[in-house]
Formats: sequence, structure tokens, C-alpha cells
Amino acid sequence: MARIEIREHRPGRDLDAFIQVAYRVFNGDAAWVPPLEFELRRRLSPGANPFFDQGEVALFTAWKNGEVVGRISAQLDHVHLAKFQDRVGFFGFFDTIDDDEVGHALLNKAEEWLRSRGMKKMRGPLSFHIYEEAGLLVEGYEHPPQILMAHSRPWQKRILEGAGFSKARDLFAWRFEVGKVPGRAEKAWEEIRQMPEVRFRTVNRLRLREELQAIIEVFNDAWEGNWGHRPASDKEVEKIGRDLLPILDPELSFIAEIDGKPMGICICLPNLNEVIRDFQGRLGPVEIAKLIWRLKIRRPQSGRLMMLGIRKELRHVKRYGGLSHAIYVELAKRGERLGYKWGELSWTLEDNHPINAGIRSMGAKLYKKYRIYERSIDA
Repeated sequence: MARIEIREHRPGRDLDAFIQVAYRVFNGDAAWVPPLEFELRRRLSPGANPFFDQGEVALFTAWKNGEVVGRISAQLDHVHLAKFQDRVGFFGFFDTIDDDEVGHALLNKAEEWLRSRGMKKMRGPLSFHIYEEAGLLVEGYEHPPQILMAHSRPWQKRILEGAGFSKARDLFAWRFEVGKVPGRAEKAWEEIRQMPEVRFRTVNRLRLREELQAIIEVFNDAWEGNWGHRPASDKEVEKIGRDLLPILDPELSFIAEIDGKPMGICICLPNLNEVIRDFQGRLGPVEIAKLIWRLKIRRPQSGRLMMLGIRKELRHVKRYGGLSHAIYVELAKRGERLGYKWGELSWTLEDNHPINAGIRSMGAKLYKKYRIYERSIDA
């Protein structure tokens, strides 16, 4: 039996093997989209990713017969720990060949690292936190991942469950076909649009930092109380702005204002993965030219609705009961004008029944499931 060797890689240093292992794991998977390597290196590097200002990260690869065959991260999220006081540590970037021993060796190494720092439970995959790539894909392997969503091999579910991990939560991804707006939702949109105090205001790219502060404020208010929610820091908001500015299609992102105050948000991004599928992770001069033309001229066929939320104070105000449906319809109409064919709404918690019911009422279909796992690591 071949010995499995686990190697540690310092964040920001010696990242080649950690990045390249994905090409081995996903070789032959027609749905996988190689991420842009420069962006992945930034995510894995202190100074470029503000997560490192409020967290600790270890990166590991597994080697067998002299070849790299898997990877995993282990991380402490001090924002999460300060809020929940639950001594939960996280793992992410969990990708392996079809080999239980390899997967278990990586998981045990991550557990060892987390336990040595006082953690009692291990949860993931999160790369690095719940609002980055979250969950292991457990249904919908045939569909390519949307921007900032994970992709997995079917055997990774078996490996995790064989290692004693059980479901913590499922995350849903929904597919909505543009142009199919139910009559009831259309009526809600028309009623909301006629209210003089309500305005759907397109996000201003020239004031993106200021706009993001308002968006994150609504987001944190709307999501407070949801399982696993952790507020974004100022530096994380700045990073979001830097990352989104080159790809943002402003017409797909807007703020719902009532009497001039941001009360609802809708942030939908063009599906970058649709644009870069043939880049093989590279972004040289040729790829940059293709990227600009495909994003700005040809436009992708799909987008991802990343954030849609309404402040809690409106949830039981009868006058604005149709606001969420109106936001969905407004987005659908904007997308149709721009030539989009479909959109992914992701992700939602499996037990967020009001949100899921609202999405279903718009005619969207559940087409992918992601799972967050956990196990006790209390010695």
C-alpha cells in the first residue's frame, strides 16, 4: 500500500501544488471551470485577502506515489468565533482523487490543526467562510458552477460521510428562466412601481464603495439570525468592490429605496465562469481581450443572483408585502432587456422556508444542492 504524505503550504507562498491539484482531481469533468489562477492566488494570500486579518489559515496537500492527489484548508474565523462562541473550526478547498485514504488523511490533518487551537467541532467545506465558496455539491454535478460557487466530484460526499461527517445544512441553488414571470408577481411589481415613495435605483459604478456600504448594511440586517451568518468587515467590503468592479453589469444590480432610504437590495452578477471556461485559469493579453468582449459586447447568457434582501422592519408591513416579488420581477425584466436567458438564485438555506417559497412562486426550479458537513473533534 502506497504511503500518503501530507505537506503544508504557507498561505501566499509555495502555492503551485495546492492550485494545480484541482486539474488532477477534475480531469475529465466536462462541467468544471478552472478558476482564474491570479484571483485564486490572491484569495490564498495574506495582504490580498482581508480574511487573514481576522482569521488563521493552514493549507495542506496530499501526495501518493510522488504525485499530488488532494488538498484541504483548515481555518479559524475569528469573526464567527466572536459572534457564536461555539469553538467551531472550518475546512475548505477540499478536493481529492477517488481515494478514501487520501481524503481521510487530509481531513485528519485539518482536524489535528483545528484541535490544537482549541476547537471542538469541524465544519465545511467553506473556502474560507460562509460567503465565499460554501458547501460540497451533492446534487447537480452535470451543471457547470456559477461565479463564486463550488464544484465537487461525486465521491467526495462518500469520503466525507465515511470519515464520520454528517449534514449540518443543505444550501439550495435555483434556476430561473428569464421571460417567465407569473401573473401574480407581475401584479405585485406593478403595484410597487406605482408607489411614489418607492424607487429601484441602479447601482452607481462611480460610487461603488459608498454603494457597497449601503448594500452590506441592508444585507447584514436582512440576514441577521440566519444560520451561520457573519457580518462583513470594512476591508471585506472594499475587496468586494475591487473584485466586482471589472465584471459588474450595473443594470443587474439595484437598490430598492423607500423615501430615499435603502430598504432592499438586488445584486446579480454576469456568470464569469461562462466567459472563462476555455481560459484554463490563464489571464494573458489574449484572454483579457476575450474577457472584455464576452462580458461587455456579447454578454453571457446567464447570471447569478447573489444577494436579495429586505430590511427586517418591512417584513410585516402590509403595504410592502409584494416588495420581494417586485424585486424579482424587476431583475427578470432587466435581464431580458439585456439578452440574458436564465439565472441562478444561490444560495438559500434549506430551512429558510419563506425565501424558498417565494423563489418557487416565481417559477424557479431547484437544480443543485450543496451540503455543509460537520463532526465533533473534541478529544
